[in-house]
Amino acid sequence: MNERQNEILRLLIGESNQYILIRDITEQLQCSEKTVRNDLKTIHYFLEEVSSAKLLRKPGLGVCLEVDDEGGKKLFSKLHSTDLSVWKESDEERVIQIAYHLLMDASSITFQDLMNRYYVSKAVIRKDVNQIETWLKRFDIKVVTRQKVGFTLDGTEKDKRAALSRLYEMVKHPTLTQDFMKNQFSPSEFNVVNNELSHVQRTYSIQLTDESFERVILHTLLMMKRSKQGQTISISEEELSYLQNKTEYQWAAEFLKKLEPYFSLHFPDEEIAYMSLHFLGGKYRSQNVTVTESLIDNQPLLLKVLNMLVDRVSTSINIDFREDQELWEGLNVHLHSTLNRLKHGLPVSNVMLQEIKRMYPYMFDQVMLTLVEINETLSIGIPEEEAAYLALHFQSSLERLKNQTFTSKKVVLVCHMGIGMSQLLRTKIERKFHSVRVLGSIAKAELQDFFHNEEVDLVISTISLPNIQVPHIVVSPLLEKSDEERLEQWLKQDKNTLTYPHEESILLRYTNPFLVFIQQEETNKYEIIKKLASSLCSKGFVEKEYIESTMIRERMSATTIGAGIAIPHGHPNLIKQSAIAIATLKEPIEWGVEKVSLVFLLAVKNDEQKEVKQLFSEISSLSEDPKKIQSLIMHQDIMNVLSVFKNE
Repeated sequence: MNERQNEILRLLIGESNQYILIRDITEQLQCSEKTVRNDLKTIHYFLEEVSSAKLLRKPGLGVCLEVDDEGGKKLFSKLHSTDLSVWKESDEERVIQIAYHLLMDASSITFQDLMNRYYVSKAVIRKDVNQIETWLKRFDIKVVTRQKVGFTLDGTEKDKRAALSRLYEMVKHPTLTQDFMKNQFSPSEFNVVNNELSHVQRTYSIQLTDESFERVILHTLLMMKRSKQGQTISISEEELSYLQNKTEYQWAAEFLKKLEPYFSLHFPDEEIAYMSLHFLGGKYRSQNVTVTESLIDNQPLLLKVLNMLVDRVSTSINIDFREDQELWEGLNVHLHSTLNRLKHGLPVSNVMLQEIKRMYPYMFDQVMLTLVEINETLSIGIPEEEAAYLALHFQSSLERLKNQTFTSKKVVLVCHMGIGMSQLLRTKIERKFHSVRVLGSIAKAELQDFFHNEEVDLVISTISLPNIQVPHIVVSPLLEKSDEERLEQWLKQDKNTLTYPHEESILLRYTNPFLVFIQQEETNKYEIIKKLASSLCSKGFVEKEYIESTMIRERMSATTIGAGIAIPHGHPNLIKQSAIAIATLKEPIEWGVEKVSLVFLLAVKNDEQKEVKQLFSEISSLSEDPKKIQSLIMHQDIMNVLSVFKNE
């Protein structure tokens, strides 16, 4: 779909399950009714392929998008992907095959060759090659075009093998790549490599993760094929000498020696060293004696990274992770692999990156801020892909620390609809939330006396309860899904961080009309970041250096959290007074792998941890509310934008 059609669909999502007159859409988009009607046909076909939502049209009423809340959220997120094209699998297969042949074949290939092979036009092939060329840049591989000769690739053998092993990153259906790669080798070849690698694991008590095990198999098969083509790896004498003294080199030597008679190959020392890198940089399910011995060379740097990481994250979120031995062990194993991969130029990937950033934005952000300091201080370059994995380690630790001090939450119910409804509500809560102990179900008037006799963590009420000191949540007597989600959210966090219904939004607390910029026309994310950061600087909220700090943070990792929202921010030490600048964009702009229409530039000091956590919670909740986002984007008045953040 084109941008106008995307905009129409955003409007429909914002008013989902309600009819909108065609003329209202034409007025907002400044186009003819005929154009809108044609666009609606395209949208109809788009929805058939990507969503269960339905487009309904009735004379006199207009058009309506029929979709449930969950479907609306998914559809809204899909609209803010940087790639809205719905590829056919055959298109993806063609791109994978072209990339594979370019990487594997030393000879040049022409557009005509590819057109003849795949029976498509030159424009289609050109688009495929452009996509491949963009993707190969991350491996420092260039597409070299020579007139009347065709094009070839210019890059090192190590880079080409790295790209071959990660072809799955180019397409939306990774299984297509797996199937294609398997077809390049016979089942017997797979079985032999699998069996010998399993034997080495058993012999040396190695515990590679399933992902790393499969990658070693793929690297081995590619190594054999490249070796038969005469495309061998090149490693410096210094690196070769270093690797030959590693335990992992012995594993690789034994592994490859067992394979030589099966494949009529002899692997030179450079190939053995290259294979040892994949053991060094592999991910392990747990630490063992053999792997611990291999940490000796990395130990000084590893210890520095470990200590800085745990110490800084503990300080930044005001939770002491230092006593969690399981966290230390997990980080030790993970960072051992990470540092080895970085040291030897092996690629780092994380297919769960965007999902982790969306699910745990606060923890991911705190880890990223810490890594900025670690990377600068220790002159290393731990990327965002690894930050996401590290955030999961800390998130797991957080859950363990909560469980260590866990006691069931003492809850009292206040229901205004009689004993039958009260018992139903109690049954639903106890069945859904095992960590809740319901002390009783009482009337509103009995609350104060109840507090004198019982210690209560939370009041769950079907009516508003002003002027009580105990945290409380108002729910429907039928405990709807939204009520369950709010209760679950409260149970996951410390009770002191609960946002009371009557409290002001943190977003509202830290912004004002002079920090809100609506319908902005910037087309580059750094332009809008600079504009918002400069506004905070000019009004005395941050130091001048904060502007550049936000740029540095953004270059490390795109600050998108899904649903068209970005939350750029700089180093907290450069904040004079907490503030938030907000921008809505006239047209969505590319922001990493997503498109963004709503930007919150955050400048909240680290010593205001309760507010920071609540802020991330508010923004995360907003990302789950497409109607509210669409309302914010469409408003033409600053005060109307601010009113959206007020608690109802």
